Amino acid sequence: MTPTHQTPPEPTTTPLSEASASTEASAPTESGASTETSATTEINTSTPITAEVAVVGGGAAGLAAAIALARSLRRVVVIDAGQPRNRTSAHAHNLLGNEGIDPLDLVDKGRAEAESYGVTFVDDTVITAVALDGGSSPAEATAAGRSTIRPAFALDTARGTRVVAQHLIIATGLTDELPDIPGLAEGWGDTILHCPYCHGYEVRGQRIAVIGTTALSYHQAMMFSQLSDHIMFLRHEAPAPSEEQAAMLRTLGIEFVDAHVDGISRNGTATEITVEAAASATDTTVNQAVSATDSTDGSSASRAELAEEATTSARELTVDAIAVGPFFRANSELFEQLGGTVVEDPSGMGSTIPTDPTGRTDIPGVWAVGNSADMSAMLGASAASGVKTGAMVNYELIQSRLAGEE
Repeated sequence: MTPTHQTPPEPTTTPLSEASASTEASAPTESGASTETSATTEINTSTPITAEVAVVGGGAAGLAAAIALARSLRRVVVIDAGQPRNRTSAHAHNLLGNEGIDPLDLVDKGRAEAESYGVTFVDDTVITAVALDGGSSPAEATAAGRSTIRPAFALDTARGTRVVAQHLIIATGLTDELPDIPGLAEGWGDTILHCPYCHGYEVRGQRIAVIGTTALSYHQAMMFSQLSDHIMFLRHEAPAPSEEQAAMLRTLGIEFVDAHVDGISRNGTATEITVEAAASATDTTVNQAVSATDSTDGSSASRAELAEEATTSARELTVDAIAVGPFFRANSELFEQLGGTVVEDPSGMGSTIPTDPTGRTDIPGVWAVGNSADMSAMLGASAASGVKTGAMVNYELIQSRLAGEE
Protein backbone atom coordinates (compact mmCIF):
# COMPACT_ATOMS: atom_id res chain seq x y z
CA MET A 1 0.00 0.00 0.00
CA THR A 2 1.42 3.36 -0.98
CA PRO A 3 1.33 5.87 1.88
CA THR A 4 -0.11 9.28 1.16
CA HIS A 5 2.08 12.33 1.56
CA GLN A 6 1.31 14.32 4.67
CA THR A 7 2.82 17.50 6.00
CA PRO A 8 4.52 16.56 9.27
CA PRO A 9 3.81 18.52 12.42
CA GLU A 10 6.33 21.22 13.25
CA PRO A 11 8.77 19.81 15.78
CA THR A 12 9.29 21.54 19.08
CA THR A 13 12.77 22.64 20.02
CA THR A 14 14.37 24.46 22.87
CA PRO A 15 15.77 27.77 21.59
CA LEU A 16 19.52 28.06 21.87
CA SER A 17 20.76 30.64 24.29
CA GLU A 18 22.45 33.54 22.54
CA ALA A 19 25.87 34.70 23.67
CA SER A 20 27.49 37.92 22.62
CA ALA A 21 30.31 37.65 20.11
CA SER A 22 33.60 39.19 21.10
CA THR A 23 34.67 40.11 17.56
CA GLU A 24 33.00 41.15 14.33
CA ALA A 25 34.17 39.47 11.13
CA SER A 26 34.37 41.37 7.89
CA ALA A 27 31.38 41.02 5.60
CA PRO A 28 31.85 38.73 2.61
CA THR A 29 30.21 38.82 -0.76
CA GLU A 30 28.25 35.60 -0.68
CA SER A 31 26.83 33.73 -3.63
CA GLY A 32 23.66 31.89 -2.75
CA ALA A 33 22.68 28.67 -4.45
CA SER A 34 19.06 29.32 -5.25
CA THR A 35 16.66 31.77 -6.81
CA GLU A 36 13.87 33.85 -5.39
CA THR A 37 10.66 31.88 -5.55
CA SER A 38 7.80 32.25 -3.10
CA ALA A 39 7.45 35.28 -0.88
CA THR A 40 10.05 35.74 1.83
CA THR A 41 8.99 34.41 5.22
CA GLU A 42 7.85 37.21 7.49
CA ILE A 43 10.65 37.69 10.00
CA ASN A 44 10.64 39.59 13.27
CA THR A 45 14.13 41.08 13.13
CA SER A 46 14.06 42.01 16.83
CA THR A 47 14.02 38.34 17.86
CA PRO A 48 16.55 35.79 16.59
CA ILE A 49 15.23 32.80 14.69
CA THR A 50 16.29 29.64 16.48
CA ALA A 51 16.75 26.30 14.78
CA GLU A 52 18.52 23.05 15.16
CA VAL A 53 20.11 23.44 11.73
CA ALA A 54 20.78 26.47 9.55
CA VAL A 55 21.45 25.88 5.86
CA VAL A 56 23.08 28.71 3.91
CA GLY A 57 22.31 28.31 0.20
CA GLY A 58 19.09 27.05 -1.34
CA GLY A 59 20.24 25.14 -4.41
CA ALA A 60 20.14 21.39 -5.01
CA ALA A 61 22.55 20.53 -2.18
CA GLY A 62 21.09 22.88 0.41
CA LEU A 63 17.48 21.98 -0.34
CA ALA A 64 18.23 18.25 -0.27
CA ALA A 65 19.91 18.58 3.12
CA ALA A 66 17.01 20.64 4.47
CA ILE A 67 14.40 18.11 3.28
CA ALA A 68 16.29 15.15 4.74
CA LEU A 69 16.45 16.92 8.11
CA ALA A 70 12.86 18.15 8.06
CA ARG A 71 11.66 14.63 7.32
CA SER A 72 13.39 13.66 10.57
CA LEU A 73 11.32 16.34 12.34
CA ARG A 74 14.21 18.75 12.71
CA ARG A 75 13.66 22.48 12.78
CA VAL A 76 15.53 23.85 9.77
CA VAL A 77 16.08 27.36 8.43
CA VAL A 78 17.40 27.91 4.90
CA ILE A 79 18.94 31.30 4.16
CA ASP A 80 19.24 31.95 0.45
CA ALA A 81 20.75 34.93 -1.37
CA GLY A 82 19.01 34.18 -4.68
CA GLN A 83 22.15 33.87 -6.84
CA PRO A 84 22.33 30.30 -8.19
CA ARG A 85 25.45 29.37 -10.10
CA ASN A 86 23.47 27.96 -13.05
CA ARG A 87 21.02 30.86 -13.34
CA THR A 88 22.32 31.74 -16.84
CA SER A 89 21.59 28.26 -18.21
CA ALA A 90 18.26 27.51 -19.83
CA HIS A 91 18.29 23.79 -19.05
CA ALA A 92 19.76 21.30 -16.57
CA HIS A 93 20.77 17.81 -17.65
CA ASN A 94 21.78 14.41 -16.25
CA LEU A 95 19.13 14.75 -13.56
CA LEU A 96 16.99 11.64 -13.47
CA GLY A 97 13.29 12.42 -13.93
CA ASN A 98 13.98 16.10 -14.61
CA GLU A 99 16.00 16.00 -17.85
CA GLY A 100 16.13 19.42 -19.50
CA ILE A 101 14.38 21.24 -16.68
CA ASP A 102 14.95 24.96 -16.26
CA PRO A 103 17.34 25.25 -13.27
CA LEU A 104 15.14 27.90 -11.69
CA ASP A 105 12.07 25.68 -12.01
CA LEU A 106 14.01 22.90 -10.32
CA VAL A 107 14.72 25.17 -7.37
CA ASP A 108 11.06 26.19 -7.24
CA LYS A 109 10.04 22.53 -7.01
CA GLY A 110 12.64 21.74 -4.38
CA ARG A 111 11.72 24.73 -2.29
CA ALA A 112 8.02 23.83 -2.38
CA GLU A 113 8.89 20.32 -1.24
CA ALA A 114 10.98 21.67 1.63
CA GLU A 115 8.24 24.08 2.68
CA SER A 116 5.74 21.21 2.74
CA TYR A 117 7.84 19.65 5.51
CA GLY A 118 7.98 22.85 7.54
CA VAL A 119 11.34 24.28 6.48
CA THR A 120 11.59 28.04 7.07
CA PHE A 121 13.13 30.20 4.36
CA VAL A 122 14.83 33.57 4.71
CA ASP A 123 15.54 35.28 1.39
CA ASP A 124 18.62 37.24 2.32
CA THR A 125 22.42 37.24 2.28
CA VAL A 126 24.41 36.09 5.29
CA ILE A 127 27.17 38.61 5.97
CA THR A 128 28.66 37.31 9.24
CA ALA A 129 28.90 33.99 11.03
CA VAL A 130 30.18 33.65 14.59
CA ALA A 131 30.52 30.79 17.05
CA LEU A 132 28.60 31.39 20.27
CA ASP A 133 29.21 29.89 23.71
CA GLY A 134 29.31 26.18 23.07
CA GLY A 135 30.86 26.66 19.65
CA SER A 136 34.58 26.46 19.00
CA SER A 137 37.45 27.13 16.66
CA PRO A 138 39.31 24.19 15.10
CA ALA A 139 42.13 24.59 17.65
CA GLU A 140 39.69 24.61 20.56
CA ALA A 141 37.92 21.59 19.13
CA THR A 142 41.17 19.66 18.90
CA ALA A 143 42.11 20.53 22.47
CA ALA A 144 38.73 19.68 23.95
CA GLY A 145 37.74 16.73 21.78
CA ARG A 146 34.97 16.89 19.20
CA SER A 147 32.42 14.87 21.16
CA THR A 148 32.54 17.18 24.19
CA ILE A 149 31.56 20.31 22.30
CA ARG A 150 28.01 21.45 21.69
CA PRO A 151 28.24 23.80 18.72
CA ALA A 152 26.18 26.93 18.37
CA PHE A 153 26.35 29.59 15.69
CA ALA A 154 24.82 32.96 14.97
CA LEU A 155 24.28 34.10 11.39
CA ASP A 156 23.50 37.74 10.64
CA THR A 157 22.00 38.79 7.33
CA ALA A 158 22.20 41.97 5.29
CA ARG A 159 18.65 42.96 6.31
CA GLY A 160 19.28 42.49 10.02
CA THR A 161 17.89 39.01 10.62
CA ARG A 162 19.80 36.80 13.06
CA VAL A 163 19.54 33.02 12.88
CA VAL A 164 20.93 30.92 15.74
CA ALA A 165 21.45 27.20 15.21
CA GLN A 166 23.28 24.23 16.67
CA HIS A 167 24.60 23.08 13.30
CA LEU A 168 25.49 25.01 10.15
CA ILE A 169 25.44 23.51 6.65
CA ILE A 170 27.28 25.59 4.07
CA ALA A 171 25.72 25.10 0.64
CA THR A 172 26.88 28.32 -0.99
CA GLY A 173 28.41 26.62 -4.01
CA LEU A 174 31.25 28.18 -5.98
CA THR A 175 32.03 31.08 -8.27
CA ASP A 176 33.23 30.50 -11.82
CA GLU A 177 36.12 32.93 -12.30
CA LEU A 178 36.46 33.36 -16.05
CA PRO A 179 39.55 34.49 -17.95
CA ASP A 180 39.68 38.22 -18.54
CA ILE A 181 38.58 38.15 -22.17
CA PRO A 182 36.17 40.84 -23.43
CA GLY A 183 32.79 39.33 -24.33
CA LEU A 184 33.38 36.00 -22.59
CA ALA A 185 31.14 36.55 -19.57
CA GLU A 186 28.22 37.72 -21.71
CA GLY A 187 27.85 34.29 -23.31
CA TRP A 188 28.50 32.22 -20.19
CA GLY A 189 25.95 29.45 -19.78
CA ASP A 190 24.67 29.91 -23.34
CA THR A 191 27.18 29.59 -26.17
CA ILE A 192 30.15 29.58 -23.79
CA LEU A 193 30.39 26.53 -21.54
CA HIS A 194 32.89 24.33 -19.75
CA CYS A 195 31.39 20.89 -19.08
CA PRO A 196 30.89 18.37 -21.91
CA TYR A 197 28.45 16.40 -19.76
CA CYS A 198 26.33 19.36 -18.65
CA HIS A 199 25.80 21.02 -22.04
CA GLY A 200 27.99 19.27 -24.60
CA TYR A 201 25.15 17.35 -26.23
CA GLU A 202 23.46 20.62 -27.15
CA VAL A 203 26.48 21.66 -29.28
CA ARG A 204 27.17 18.24 -30.79
CA GLY A 205 28.52 18.34 -34.32
CA GLN A 206 29.10 22.09 -34.20
CA ARG A 207 32.26 24.15 -34.55
CA ILE A 208 33.67 24.32 -31.03
CA ALA A 209 36.69 26.35 -29.92
CA VAL A 210 38.43 25.38 -26.67
CA ILE A 211 40.29 28.29 -25.09
CA GLY A 212 43.38 27.13 -23.22
CA THR A 213 43.89 28.43 -19.69
CA THR A 214 45.92 25.64 -18.05
CA ALA A 215 47.46 22.31 -19.03
CA LEU A 216 44.11 20.70 -18.22
CA SER A 217 42.55 22.57 -21.14
CA TYR A 218 44.02 19.88 -23.41
CA HIS A 219 41.95 17.35 -21.47
CA GLN A 220 38.89 19.51 -22.02
CA ALA A 221 39.53 19.53 -25.77
CA MET A 222 39.92 15.77 -25.72
CA MET A 223 36.54 15.33 -24.03
CA PHE A 224 34.71 17.65 -26.43
CA SER A 225 36.20 15.79 -29.41
CA GLN A 226 33.75 12.98 -28.68
CA LEU A 227 30.90 15.37 -29.46
CA SER A 228 32.16 16.99 -32.65
CA ASP A 229 34.69 16.51 -35.44
CA HIS A 230 35.20 20.28 -35.57
CA ILE A 231 37.26 21.09 -32.49
CA MET A 232 39.77 23.95 -32.47
CA PHE A 233 42.21 24.40 -29.58
CA LEU A 234 43.25 28.03 -29.03
CA ARG A 235 46.32 27.91 -26.82
CA HIS A 236 45.80 31.38 -25.26
CA GLU A 237 47.43 31.04 -21.79
CA ALA A 238 47.89 27.27 -21.71
CA PRO A 239 51.44 25.90 -21.69
CA ALA A 240 52.90 24.45 -24.88
CA PRO A 241 51.63 20.93 -25.45
CA SER A 242 53.66 18.03 -24.14
CA GLU A 243 54.55 15.19 -26.49
CA GLU A 244 51.61 13.23 -25.12
CA GLN A 245 49.22 16.15 -25.57
CA ALA A 246 50.48 16.82 -29.09
CA ALA A 247 49.94 13.16 -29.97
CA MET A 248 46.42 13.37 -28.59
CA LEU A 249 45.66 16.42 -30.74
CA ARG A 250 46.97 14.66 -33.85
CA THR A 251 45.12 11.42 -33.19
CA LEU A 252 41.77 13.09 -32.50
CA GLY A 253 42.09 15.59 -35.36
CA ILE A 254 41.90 18.65 -33.12
CA GLU A 255 43.12 21.80 -34.84
CA PHE A 256 45.80 23.59 -32.82
CA VAL A 257 46.09 27.39 -33.03
CA ASP A 258 48.90 29.01 -31.06
CA ALA A 259 47.21 32.32 -30.50
CA HIS A 260 46.07 34.69 -27.79
CA VAL A 261 42.34 35.46 -27.59
CA ASP A 262 41.69 39.21 -27.57
CA GLY A 263 37.91 39.28 -27.64
CA ILE A 264 34.65 37.49 -28.32
CA SER A 265 31.45 38.79 -29.92
CA ARG A 266 28.17 37.41 -31.23
CA ASN A 267 27.35 37.67 -34.91
CA GLY A 268 23.84 36.39 -35.43
CA THR A 269 23.87 32.70 -34.56
CA ALA A 270 27.67 32.46 -34.70
CA THR A 271 30.44 33.59 -32.36
CA GLU A 272 33.42 35.61 -33.56
CA ILE A 273 36.76 35.20 -31.79
CA THR A 274 39.50 37.76 -32.30
CA VAL A 275 42.97 36.23 -31.93
CA GLU A 276 46.57 37.26 -32.42
CA ALA A 277 49.44 34.86 -32.86
CA ALA A 278 51.32 34.08 -29.68
CA ALA A 279 54.99 34.90 -29.43
CA SER A 280 55.71 31.18 -29.59
CA ALA A 281 53.75 30.71 -32.81
CA THR A 282 56.99 30.55 -34.81
CA ASP A 283 58.75 28.33 -32.29
CA THR A 284 60.17 25.48 -34.38
CA THR A 285 60.05 22.94 -31.55
CA VAL A 286 56.39 23.52 -30.81
CA ASN A 287 55.53 23.68 -34.51
CA GLN A 288 57.09 20.30 -35.13
CA ALA A 289 55.29 18.81 -32.13
CA VAL A 290 51.86 19.64 -33.48
CA SER A 291 52.49 19.94 -37.21
CA ALA A 292 50.46 16.82 -37.91
CA THR A 293 47.40 18.50 -36.46
CA ASP A 294 47.18 20.63 -39.58
CA SER A 295 44.41 19.15 -41.68
CA THR A 296 45.58 17.29 -44.76
CA ASP A 297 42.57 18.58 -46.69
CA GLY A 298 43.80 22.14 -46.40
CA SER A 299 40.90 23.30 -44.22
CA SER A 300 43.11 24.25 -41.29
CA ALA A 301 45.71 26.98 -41.22
CA SER A 302 49.12 25.94 -39.94
CA ARG A 303 50.72 27.64 -36.96
CA ALA A 304 53.30 29.24 -39.22
CA GLU A 305 50.58 30.57 -41.55
CA LEU A 306 48.67 31.99 -38.61
CA ALA A 307 51.80 33.68 -37.29
CA GLU A 308 52.44 35.29 -40.68
CA GLU A 309 48.84 36.53 -40.98
CA ALA A 310 48.66 37.85 -37.43
CA THR A 311 52.02 39.63 -37.28
CA THR A 312 50.46 43.03 -37.88
CA SER A 313 46.75 42.47 -37.46
CA ALA A 314 44.19 40.40 -35.60
CA ARG A 315 42.44 37.44 -37.13
CA GLU A 316 38.74 36.58 -36.80
CA LEU A 317 37.68 33.00 -36.23
CA THR A 318 34.04 31.93 -36.50
CA VAL A 319 32.64 29.14 -34.31
CA ASP A 320 29.31 28.01 -32.94
CA ALA A 321 30.32 27.43 -29.33
CA ILE A 322 33.25 28.00 -26.97
CA ALA A 323 34.51 25.84 -24.14
CA VAL A 324 36.73 27.32 -21.44
CA GLY A 325 37.86 26.19 -18.02
CA PRO A 326 37.24 28.78 -15.28
CA PHE A 327 38.83 28.79 -11.84
CA PHE A 328 36.25 27.21 -9.52
CA ARG A 329 36.48 29.26 -6.32
CA ALA A 330 34.48 27.95 -3.37
CA ASN A 331 32.19 30.54 -1.78
CA SER A 332 33.85 30.00 1.56
CA GLU A 333 33.59 33.36 3.33
CA LEU A 334 31.47 32.05 6.20
CA PHE A 335 33.70 29.03 6.70
CA GLU A 336 36.76 31.26 6.89
CA GLN A 337 35.06 33.65 9.29
CA LEU A 338 34.58 30.71 11.65
CA GLY A 339 38.28 29.87 11.49
CA GLY A 340 38.27 27.33 8.67
CA THR A 341 40.95 27.05 6.01
CA VAL A 342 40.10 26.51 2.35
CA VAL A 343 42.32 24.19 0.30
CA GLU A 344 43.39 24.40 -3.31
CA ASP A 345 42.36 21.44 -5.42
CA PRO A 346 45.37 19.35 -6.52
CA SER A 347 44.39 19.97 -10.14
CA GLY A 348 44.94 23.70 -9.69
CA MET A 349 41.46 24.33 -11.12
CA GLY A 350 39.86 25.71 -7.98
CA SER A 351 39.43 25.76 -4.22
CA THR A 352 37.19 23.76 -1.90
CA ILE A 353 36.08 23.55 1.72
CA PRO A 354 37.72 20.35 3.00
CA THR A 355 35.31 17.77 4.43
CA ASP A 356 35.14 14.09 5.23
CA PRO A 357 32.85 11.87 3.09
CA THR A 358 29.81 12.90 5.18
CA GLY A 359 30.37 16.64 4.64
CA ARG A 360 31.84 17.24 8.11
CA THR A 361 34.50 19.97 8.29
CA ASP A 362 37.16 20.33 10.97
CA ILE A 363 34.97 22.87 12.77
CA PRO A 364 32.50 21.00 15.01
CA GLY A 365 28.95 21.62 13.89
CA VAL A 366 29.95 23.06 10.49
CA TRP A 367 29.29 21.03 7.35
CA ALA A 368 29.74 21.73 3.65
CA VAL A 369 27.85 20.21 0.72
CA GLY A 370 27.58 20.51 -3.05
CA ASN A 371 30.06 22.58 -5.03
CA SER A 372 31.41 24.36 -1.96
CA ALA A 373 33.02 21.03 -1.01
CA ASP A 374 33.29 19.34 -4.44
CA MET A 375 33.87 21.52 -7.46
CA SER A 376 33.20 18.63 -9.86
CA ALA A 377 29.75 17.76 -8.50
CA MET A 378 26.90 18.12 -10.99
CA LEU A 379 23.33 18.68 -9.82
CA GLY A 380 22.55 15.06 -9.01
CA ALA A 381 25.78 14.59 -7.06
CA SER A 382 25.25 17.86 -5.22
CA ALA A 383 21.76 16.82 -4.16
CA ALA A 384 23.08 13.43 -3.04
CA SER A 385 25.71 15.09 -0.89
CA GLY A 386 23.00 17.16 0.76
CA VAL A 387 20.93 14.09 1.62
CA LYS A 388 23.96 12.29 3.08
CA THR A 389 24.99 15.27 5.20
CA GLY A 390 21.44 15.91 6.36
CA ALA A 391 21.22 12.33 7.59
CA MET A 392 24.55 12.63 9.42
CA VAL A 393 23.57 15.90 11.10
CA ASN A 394 20.37 14.26 12.35
CA TYR A 395 22.50 11.44 13.79
CA GLU A 396 24.82 13.95 15.49
CA LEU A 397 21.86 15.69 17.10
CA ILE A 398 20.62 12.38 18.47
CA GLN A 399 24.11 11.67 19.86
CA SER A 400 24.18 15.09 21.53
CA ARG A 401 20.89 14.30 23.21
CA LEU A 402 22.22 10.95 24.45
CA ALA A 403 25.30 12.71 25.83
CA GLY A 404 23.10 15.15 27.76
CA GLU A 405 24.30 18.13 25.76
CA GLU A 406 20.77 19.42 25.11
